[in-house]
Amino acid sequence: MFNVLTGLAMGIVIFAITIGVGVVVLTKFGSSVASCPTDFSYYNTTTELCNNATGSTVNPSSSTVTVNSLTEQLGTSGLAGWTGAIIALAVGLLFIGALIGKRKY
Repeated sequence: MFNVLTGLAMGIVIFAITIGVGVVVLTKFGSSVASCPTDFSYYNTTTELCNNATGSTVNPSSSTVTVNSLTEQLGTSGLAGWTGAIIALAVGLLFIGALIGKRKY
């Protein structure tokens, strides 16, 4: 039983590391491909908008918006939000398998 739990734990850890690395890489990629219109001087990574000297903001290029959307879908509002359900399902299936395995015919 511990071998199965060890494998499950390793799978969950690898899943979490993959999500974390993916979010970091996509965030850095999104800010590196950010292209703002000529009137807007810089890209604000906190608000994910292009700013100018007067304080006006505008959305960056469509590629940056797409990368930011992918980052959100990979993070807590997307794939990472399913982690709890995956753990509960795996543990439940382990218990069902253990109960069925002990059943005598």
